[in-house]
Amino acid sequence: MRTATFLLFVFSIVRCMAQTTPSIVDTIPGNFDLFTTDELGNVYALRGDVLELYGPNGQPGLRNSVKTFGRITQLDAFYSLKPMLFSAEQGQLASLDNTLSLQGSVINLPRAGFPQVVLVCASVQNAYWFFDQRDMELIRVDAQLRPLAKTGRMDQLLGLSPEPVQMQELDNWLYVNSPKHGILVFDLFGTYYKTIGVLGAQRFEVRKEGLFYMRDGRFERYDLLSFATEPLPMPPLSELDALRDARVEQGHLYLLLQDRIVIAHVGKR
Repeated sequence: MRTATFLLFVFSIVRCMAQTTPSIVDTIPGNFDLFTTDELGNVYALRGDVLELYGPNGQPGLRNSVKTFGRITQLDAFYSLKPMLFSAEQGQLASLDNTLSLQGSVINLPRAGFPQVVLVCASVQNAYWFFDQRDMELIRVDAQLRPLAKTGRMDQLLGLSPEPVQMQELDNWLYVNSPKHGILVFDLFGTYYKTIGVLGAQRFEVRKEGLFYMRDGRFERYDLLSFATEPLPMPPLSELDALRDARVEQGHLYLLLQDRIVIAHVGKR
């Protein structure tokens, strides 16, 4: 009985610590269109055709204009300090180096034989994952765009049309966000593994045992081990501050608001 009581006490303390209100470390002013972070905590923020890099605590760093693109629809920082940009409207894909300069040439996917790719994410070994809207399949390709794996038609495989809005690979698993159906999980060979029942997520991020996601203006966490869902504590913000996107890296919370990015310390989870 004493042991059970003690464990309950410890659990309560840990939970209270996890729910502690985050303290704001810094803010990055600006009306940004997109933002992301890497595992080092660096922040990549895009406004128009200008990409800016900030340190984990909001320290200003590099900036560069990417005028060769159409409207950038995806910003991926799978490889730290080597962001990937994708324009779904133009079918253009580019990788940048640690100075935010173009690495190689801009890849025109329609000319390379992928005319209906609407979603891209980076993969290990300099590979990419594509979602081909025409053939309704996921394709993993190498740096030369040679196919490495395919799922086949997902509507036939899963009995549904996924309409994915975001993908991320982590630890040899590909997570595909289909807001109507959940987070679909595949291995590197394109084999379907399972569906995580998180519906309606606009944005998500997988880190270690947690899946963090935005839904209806709230930032929540799904525990990949216990399958429990919990809202994440927020720093004090104005009621006028609508949360547009959020991420967690290295014990910090990164919040995209209308006129700034807020960085808050939450401790490691």
